[in-house]
Formats: sequence, structure tokens, C-alpha cells
Amino acid sequence: MTEQLRTSTRDLEELRELVAAWLRGRVGAGASVSELSRPSGNGMSSETLFFTATWSEGTTRCVARLAPAAEAVPVFPAYDLRAQFEVMRLAREKAGIPAPRTLWFEPDPAPLGTPFFVMERADGEVPPDVMPYTFGGWLHDAPPEDRRRLQDASVGIVAALHGTAYTPEEVAALGRPGLRAHVEEQRAYYEWAHGKLRIPVLERAFDWLESHWPRDPGPDVLCWGDARIGNLMFQDFTPVAVLDWEMAAVGPRELDLSWMIFLHRWFQDITTSADLPGMPDFMRPDDVCQKYRELTGYEARDMDFYEMYAALRHGIIMARVWQRRIHFGEQPMPDDPDDLVLHRATIEDLLTR
Repeated sequence: MTEQLRTSTRDLEELRELVAAWLRGRVGAGASVSELSRPSGNGMSSETLFFTATWSEGTTRCVARLAPAAEAVPVFPAYDLRAQFEVMRLAREKAGIPAPRTLWFEPDPAPLGTPFFVMERADGEVPPDVMPYTFGGWLHDAPPEDRRRLQDASVGIVAALHGTAYTPEEVAALGRPGLRAHVEEQRAYYEWAHGKLRIPVLERAFDWLESHWPRDPGPDVLCWGDARIGNLMFQDFTPVAVLDWEMAAVGPRELDLSWMIFLHRWFQDITTSADLPGMPDFMRPDDVCQKYRELTGYEARDMDFYEMYAALRHGIIMARVWQRRIHFGEQPMPDDPDDLVLHRATIEDLLTR
């Protein structure tokens, strides 16, 4: 991914006035809001707004997450912002994970035209998606020992989340637990995202999963869902904020591990296709799983299955994102629908195993 993708059709100045009016209703008539801005390097789904809020208790740098407007052709069929808000609070309070401190959840769509929540904004560096961090920059250019420190700390975030017990009531909003439920939900998502359009390489991947189903998927844990370093903020190669919880679920540990590994592979493949070296020694499957085992005592299993599943899940998302670009006139519809999947060659290679 080398171009900024459109994620909103809303006007920032109009939104600023609406946010300010909403905040005054929350904390008092003297509240004010700075100019709004959007992130430029990461994010394709929910709309994200940066602003500074000032009221009687002081000044706070804030981030608001909004469900996208219908005309923006949303990536996902539903945006349960309450569930995201609560799972961030759980991760911070029970697992000690540096999820941003949550401030307010607004379920009423009236103030901004959609539900939203507000959290504190953290300071740090995020490995960018645009241009991918594998092309260059602070992480790419860091000494190997610092890259490894960041990698191990990122695995540590996942291990801490998985190692914390949650009650069924605390995670009930995340839907049915288990691998079978997760895959069924992905199949329903594929049908929603692409309607009557058939994408053969993705359907072949679904069939492959059924014929390679794990004998024992293992215990279910709270999974971050979008477990990748592009959703982490770092200071001195140490995580200081864990972002983007909209894909959180209850399922096998390997869901997060395989996603973390595959999302780096995706960026690495983009980089090598541009005849650049990238970061081939980073997020290698054996290294990630070994560190996870050291931290938890758990041996990841059936990783070939979960790598295919991660590639399939990412393929559904990216094909939806590409259709959004087509909708906005940013590119034409390809003759072959499989070309909507940027990493179709990777999935085709995995299908031969």
C-alpha cells in the first residue's frame, strides 16, 4: 500500500463545530475544541480525528473514533464502538496493556451523525502503512538489536492480553467464541463486502481451510484482532499505546500470532516486488512463536492453517478497500476479480501446500 486511501467524506470544520457543541453539553459551556485533523500514515476503516479539548479541568489532547458514513463505502458492515471502548478499558485495567485511556462514549448518532468515542492521545512513533515501514524510515534504519527489542515487546503485548482472564460477561459483546464461529463470520463478511461478485482465489482459500481444519484449535482467549505493529505506538522501541480494537474477538491464540506475522510478510512482499530489500529478518514466524512460547509456555500450532486464514482475511479486507477506490474513481475495476486481492500470488502459493 503506497497511496493514502480515502476514509471519510465529512468536512473537518463542520465536524469541529459539532464536536465543540457536543463537548459543551458534556463538560460545560466554557469548553472549546481546536482545529481537527486526520492521521495520514495508517488506518483504512473507522474515521479518526485528532483535536485538543479545553474545559474547566484543563486541556487534553484527544482522539475520536467515528463509524464511517454510509456514503464512504465502509470497510466493515458494522462498527460496534461500545465494544471497542469496553475492550480497550479491559485491556488497560486487567491486562496492564497500554491501551489509550478512554474518556467518553457517545452512542447517540445525533451530535455527529454517527456514534463515536473519545480517548486520550498518546505520544510516540508508529510504523507507517503509507509508505510501508519496510521501505525505509526510523524502524527500517534502526540497529538490529532495537528492531528485535521492538519485535519482542510487540509479541509481549499479545502474550499479556492472552494471559489475562476475562469473564464471559466482559467479552460477550465480541460475539460467539471459537475458531468455527470466527470463520463463519468471515464468510458472512465476504458475502457482505462483495455481494454478487465472486473472487475465486478467496473462495478457494475458504475451501482449503475446510480441508485443513485443525484437529484441536486449542483454548479461546481474548484476541486483539488487528495485532500488528502498525497499530502500536512506540517510544524508544517500547510500546506506549495499543490501537485499533475493532477486530477484537474471542478465539485461538494463533489468530493474533498469525496476523502479526502475515501483515509484516505482506509489507515485505510489496517491498521486494519493488526490488528493495525490506526487512527480511523481522517478524519471522519461528522468532515470533519462540518469543511467545518463552513468555507464555504455549506452543503455537497449526500455523500453516492460520497463515492461510490470515491471508484470506486480509484478502477480503483489501478487496473491499480496492472496491472503495473504484467507487471513488481512484482506479478502474480489473478484468480479473482476483486482481482485487493485492497479494493473490501469496494466497495462490499457500494453496499449493
